Amino acid sequence: MWSLADKDGSTEMRKVFVETLDELMKEDGRVIALEADLGGASGFSKLKNSHPSQFINVGIAEANMMGIAAGLSMRGRVPFVHTFAPFAVRRACDQIFLEGAYAGNTINIYGSDPGACAAQNGGTHTTLEDIAIMRAIPTVEVYDPADGVQLRWLIRELAGRKGVHYIRAARKGMPDIYAEGSSFETGRGCVLREGKDVLLVAAGLGLKLALEAAEQLRAEGIDAGVIDMFTIAPLDTELLKAQIPGKKLVVTVENHGITNGLGSAVAEVIAGEGYGVRLSRIGSRNQFGQVGSQEYLMKAYGLTVENILDTVKRHL
Repeated sequence: MWSLADKDGSTEMRKVFVETLDELMKEDGRVIALEADLGGASGFSKLKNSHPSQFINVGIAEANMMGIAAGLSMRGRVPFVHTFAPFAVRRACDQIFLEGAYAGNTINIYGSDPGACAAQNGGTHTTLEDIAIMRAIPTVEVYDPADGVQLRWLIRELAGRKGVHYIRAARKGMPDIYAEGSSFETGRGCVLREGKDVLLVAAGLGLKLALEAAEQLRAEGIDAGVIDMFTIAPLDTELLKAQIPGKKLVVTVENHGITNGLGSAVAEVIAGEGYGVRLSRIGSRNQFGQVGSQEYLMKAYGLTVENILDTVKRHL
């Protein structure tokens, strides 16, 4: 099971991805890494050097990469593909849908730098709709890991599972949240802290913000619980059904648009069960990406501790 880290720090996510894949490739010759000419940005070039027979650089041809991965899956291989999140999802959606999910093949997709993480790469490289697209495709699993420990566990877990799995994660540093050696369960959220007044449901980049906000709210007499919903599809509806009753407010926090993302998924549970609780969704609102530092973009999309605090106080 998981436990929280006992000190503050950060871990580079691409380093975790490459190191974990390197270990898997040594253990299993069926594991193949595919890259769309971003090996320097992702670190996948290291895998080309260490495992040349298990690495394919397809060039700037993301849709073709998904098709190659599907073909490898049909031949018994275990493909892991990487490109920036908008190119993985928007550009190659039809191939993921037809050659991956519809055909019953296995493709493990690392869509890097979603949302505000795109930073200086600008609007063309920003995706605030990748969850919305991927959770709409039947059988596709969508993951938003919060730190390197969770990402490492997830890669190893998915290496032994069939199907299309979409991992949206930063390339660079993310705050350490979980202790080394923690384990999780796909399709199950983690209750990081209990609270009787407010429930904060977050994932990925939003989780650290939710934890910090909950700490400040408690100091002000508002008892806020926090759930890490790192698996967004399939959603852990049973956990929500156990945690929502009795709450005055539910707030979702996501590095994504509020349309058809984590907030919409939680809204579907609240509406379906008829819970009489207010919901507020924090994330980008009908916005395109733009150029700026990650900190600047997080403020532009409402992803700040201050906005969470203001939202909770305003609705309560």
